[in-house]
Amino acid sequence: LASKVSSVNRKKNAFVRFFVGGAVEVVPDKQGRILIPPSLRSYAGLGRDVVILGMPNRFEIWDRERWDVEVSRFEKEGFEDPELAREIDSLGI
Repeated sequence: LASKVSSVNRKKNAFVRFFVGGAVEVVPDKQGRILIPPSLRSYAGLGRDVVILGMPNRFEIWDRERWDVEVSRFEKEGFEDPELAREIDSLGI
């Protein structure tokens, strides 16, 4: 059991290092803007135009073209999914 726990902890720690290892501290400029470093923009596939989405417990930054594709896909598929309809109904929105 100890070896399994140890293995899980190593994998979890590796994931956390990967996920937050590229994090950088940024300071807003005088107009309240933040600059997303080139390495993170590249990793996220962000182009010139982005969309910022407010989620219940976070915000997301999407490349505009990728977001448009996602919206189009959802409009075609999302409204017909009964499981998704139940999940949305449970949110009360």
